[in-house]
Amino acid sequence: MAQRFNFQSFLLRFLFALLLVFVSYNPSGYSYYHWAQDAFFGQGTFKTPPFAMTTVLLLIGWTIYLRATFRSLGGLGLLLALAFFAIIIWWLVDLGLLGINDFSILSYIALFLIAAVLAVGMSWSHIRRRISGQIDTDDVDED
Repeated sequence: MAQRFNFQSFLLRFLFALLLVFVSYNPSGYSYYHWAQDAFFGQGTFKTPPFAMTTVLLLIGWTIYLRATFRSLGGLGLLLALAFFAIIIWWLVDLGLLGINDFSILSYIALFLIAAVLAVGMSWSHIRRRISGQIDTDDVDED
């Protein structure tokens, strides 16, 4: 029997989404993006097996999250989720709580919100079932 969906389930999905997003890129300079940039265009050390394994693991993670998000939210739902979170950023700027001149803070907030969209996408079938009572065909047990 499948485990019941609750806040802890969503939080776990959100934490993995944060990990995926922030390992892939963050403004601190310690991310896969910076590693790849240094490996291909800089003078950094480039060790093929660790880099290849990290690449594959990140691609697996992004594939799982993006596929689930597109399948559960659809194109319009994804657009609405991104618009919702973009308006949050706009609102924070409008209230003066967030400056648009500090790229680093704005990047961290945008990355956090991308992770939130991915976590909602991973959880949307469960959330929709709780709200509407409708079950996806993927959720039906084979007893």
